[in-house]
Amino acid sequence: MGFPNLLLVWSLSHDLYTSGGAHYNQENSWKNRNLSSVPPDLGGDLRELDLSSNFIRQLHTLALPYLEQLDLSSNQLDLISEEAFEKLARLEHLNLSRNELNINLDSNSKALQSLGRLKSLDISMNGLSNHAAELYLRNKSALHQLKMTGNALIRLSHSLFRESKGLQIITIDKNLISEIAPGTFEPLMHLEMLNLAKNNLEHICDFKLHQVKYLNLSKNSLEFFFTSEDDHLYSLEILDLSYNKLLYFPIVPKLNRLRYLHLQNNLLGTLNSEATMVSEANSLYNQIVGEERVLRNRLHSNWRLMPLIYIDLSYNHFRAFPLETLSLLSSLKTMNFSFNCLQNISWKIRHYSSSGNTRQLFFPSLKHLNLQSNGLVHISPLFFKALTQIRTLNLEDNLVKLCTATDNMTSFYSTQNASCVAFEHLTTLKHLNLKENNMEMLKPNTFLRNPLVSLNLAKNQHMVLHEGALEGAQTTLQSLILSEINMSSSGLSLPCMPALTHINISNNRFNEIPLSLACSPLKSIDISNNAFLTLNHSLIRILSKRLLLMFIAGNPFHCCDSTWLKNLNETTELPDINETKCYTNIKNVMIREYLKSPSLYCLDKDSEKVHLGQMVIIVLFIVVLSATLIVFIRKLCCLKISFME
Repeated sequence: MGFPNLLLVWSLSHDLYTSGGAHYNQENSWKNRNLSSVPPDLGGDLRELDLSSNFIRQLHTLALPYLEQLDLSSNQLDLISEEAFEKLARLEHLNLSRNELNINLDSNSKALQSLGRLKSLDISMNGLSNHAAELYLRNKSALHQLKMTGNALIRLSHSLFRESKGLQIITIDKNLISEIAPGTFEPLMHLEMLNLAKNNLEHICDFKLHQVKYLNLSKNSLEFFFTSEDDHLYSLEILDLSYNKLLYFPIVPKLNRLRYLHLQNNLLGTLNSEATMVSEANSLYNQIVGEERVLRNRLHSNWRLMPLIYIDLSYNHFRAFPLETLSLLSSLKTMNFSFNCLQNISWKIRHYSSSGNTRQLFFPSLKHLNLQSNGLVHISPLFFKALTQIRTLNLEDNLVKLCTATDNMTSFYSTQNASCVAFEHLTTLKHLNLKENNMEMLKPNTFLRNPLVSLNLAKNQHMVLHEGALEGAQTTLQSLILSEINMSSSGLSLPCMPALTHINISNNRFNEIPLSLACSPLKSIDISNNAFLTLNHSLIRILSKRLLLMFIAGNPFHCCDSTWLKNLNETTELPDINETKCYTNIKNVMIREYLKSPSLYCLDKDSEKVHLGQMVIIVLFIVVLSATLIVFIRKLCCLKISFME
């Protein structure tokens, strides 16, 4: 079974356990009906029945001869009569999780013994002890899938599965298991998936399950995982050892098919060096298996044969990159090395000859490397030279300073720290994340030999982009993120980028969109939270021909200078328009409200001309009228004085 099929089986089994193994028609579902007993007269032809999430405490005879799937999960079931299932001749899927089956063990277990055709059984969350679990698994020769999550199992014995040797999927997570007796799982020749996560296991010193393809031992207390060397081919494809206390890399079977290895959240790297970790692991292995001959590097010899394509080493304690061990993984495509303690990746490897010449190692298949949140300052050019197929590099949240090949030439063959990092050897690099590295300068020709498709420079506050900084990547770049770099329009000079489809310049101090973007086939642009008063209407008209998405909120737009907005609103989706305001001389309004009735807030230019002309005529009329009245009043006064004389 290939890995895609393996994941499909796991997904289907998960759905089975969470839904009780059935997709019920409405008329067959009595879920969450406040029932205290099974409804009478259900109909003898039922094939699926959901009685979950009720208050059923006792279960008596069910006369449903065609029933294939039954869900009684999340009740208060503590008593199942011995004859309860005797007439369920076709029952194959049974969910009894979240009940109280740790009570009345004798009657309950006898009831389940009559279900010899059962293929899947879920007895999770019932407070079951080792003895109780063994009773419930009697006469289960047809059982393929078993789930016992969240019980009280402490020790797994070789007698637990002796009557259910057809099991393919077993889930016993969230228990208290600290010991697994030899011979517990080995006889289960069809077992492919085993989940023992969230238990109290401290070590696996002799893994012998040749048939298992998926093994989950995460969230235990494992300090080491060793496999005694033999000539059997192990089927293991996925091994999850995350969230444990591992000090050493696992010693895997010599002949294996392991493709996915999860080692995140352990104590790897706590020891002083890679050499110490490897030698101590091999020494401990020899002690456990009782070998006294000359120490052999079994860890490296077995890893060299491992067809691994994915490894997760995040959230460990590495202060130095384990070059020699990881370079043995010739098939590795994806490595997550984030959230460790690296400050430098230096080229410190053993020499095979007395000449002392630097030995070059390679990661011939590695395409995706995550080094986020390590505190990295320096990365040896020789390390980058080893990444011959790299596509994606994540350096977010480090202290990397960029330079050109010329700047870094003096330190090319040195293991000493350099002041900057050059990418000249990463000629296959497509996606680069340099977010939050406290970079202050991006020099010309930094990416001269990098055919980048996406570049993230966000959160590098006060960064200066020199003209020509994107030289070499400008013809291939499709996504550019320049958010939160505290830059104004005068500090941003972008070249013509004919492949650019996404740009994010949000959370800055820009008041103009670079005119050079007119030659980019942009599909989305984020200019939110800047200082835009208006947008260049001609540029927006050009961009809107292809633009699908634009974010504009958080800018002090002028309502009365928004010709660009009317055009944009007709052609482009504006997801944050309901949070966007614009400003008039009188008040602030939501742009959505303004668009409904622009004339209420702003007069167009023709109206303004007419209005101005009217005002001039009115003023002139008032002036003339006032002058006439003054002249008339003066004459009247003079006439009155003359009459009095």
